[in-house]
Amino acid sequence: MDLTAHTAADLAESIASGEHSCREVVDAHLDRIAVVNPELNAIVSMRDRDDILAEADRHDRTQAESGVIGPLHGLPMAVKDLQDVAGFPTRHGSVITPTRPARSDGLLASRLRAAGAIIIGKTNTPEFGTGSHTFNEVFGVTRNPHDATRSAGGSSGGAAAALASHMLPLADGSDLGGSLRNPAAFCGVVGLRPGVGRVPSPSEISTHVMVLGVEGPMGRNVQDVALLLSVLAGPDPLDPLSRSEPGSSFAPPLSHRAGLRIGWGGDLGRFRCEPELLAVCRAAVSRLADAGHHVDEDHPDLGRSMDVFRVLRGIAYRSLGGALPDDQLARTKATVRENVEFGRGLGIDDLLRAEASRVVIHREMLHFFETHDVLAMPTTQVRPFPVEVEFPTEIDGHEMADYLEWMTSCCIITPTGCPAISIPCGTTSDGLPVGLQLVAPIGEERRLLEIAATAEAVFTT
Repeated sequence: MDLTAHTAADLAESIASGEHSCREVVDAHLDRIAVVNPELNAIVSMRDRDDILAEADRHDRTQAESGVIGPLHGLPMAVKDLQDVAGFPTRHGSVITPTRPARSDGLLASRLRAAGAIIIGKTNTPEFGTGSHTFNEVFGVTRNPHDATRSAGGSSGGAAAALASHMLPLADGSDLGGSLRNPAAFCGVVGLRPGVGRVPSPSEISTHVMVLGVEGPMGRNVQDVALLLSVLAGPDPLDPLSRSEPGSSFAPPLSHRAGLRIGWGGDLGRFRCEPELLAVCRAAVSRLADAGHHVDEDHPDLGRSMDVFRVLRGIAYRSLGGALPDDQLARTKATVRENVEFGRGLGIDDLLRAEASRVVIHREMLHFFETHDVLAMPTTQVRPFPVEVEFPTEIDGHEMADYLEWMTSCCIITPTGCPAISIPCGTTSDGLPVGLQLVAPIGEERRLLEIAATAEAVFTT
């Protein structure tokens, strides 16, 4: 069987047992990349093949000599190009960023290496991670493995496309307004947005106010996502919001749960969604009911959430704009400049109202989770769209007010602080993947992973 078709957990086990060598696993994935990546353009800034294989050989020797290996020993990884990786430039998908290589690994890359992963390159992202469609002037557009004329989503579109096409067994990503969940749904894989602090993210900009974005894992199944989270999670003293639980507390195997109390939120009464996507997600939730879980049509009131998201996101972009000279900012894409200008128009009263609203949202979610284990809703409002389109301007005949409105289904969850996961739950009539988003209480990533694994088992039988 093609090694690239194995799950990450199976590959890690086969390497640990000696059934396969690191070189065999890496070589198979490099062969796959050579065939698939020229069309999909998911992996960028690749290392030389001989250098990668030499590192795989060193991993094999280390294993033979010591027998002590990490949970990702010998697995090839490519890091999203918003993160520093020693020896690679961190381009952020922008023509204005330096081309010199980073001198050292960021926290995410260092944790991957410590777990035994072999970093082979970077994955593509839109400029500064802006937008849920992966394209930029440095590396070009990333295409969907299910239909190369369609978007892979974003901003972790390169990661999701590489994973779905079996170029990588695991992938990392980041998520501010859906950048792990949206591309996972578009590409038919699993993407987890952990709560803030679950995966540490040391910042030189803000430790509290502007913290909406998180780093997290993607996999082709929920168990693999848990495996990667077990490596990425865990406290770090440079992040005062980082959580104290060790990453190992999320490691597979995951137990399945009986008698789940599921609130079907649908469109929450807050956003437009393609009717077929809504129907596919509703049918998936009905399958959970048929499997013995309790489902009712209920959801929290998130009427203030998008306003909070827009304000806090806008302040973050204001900070980005302040770090860029005007002549460099002028060279970025229009949506980056528009976000910076929106942020510059915000005042302290906007921030105070947003913070007050976050208190209301938090209490609303606490109340909802008193009677429900999980909130279920569509991950995306549209199916993957043509790569030539920057973002959808209408849904089901209704014009979008701006370029964030088509992403509300993910953005509206971000200010809750709750972990959220997208899992495949079906396809459209034209064969494109549909993702179901599941949301759990703050701090309950393990519970969410177990609920998602329970749902995944129903959907795949």
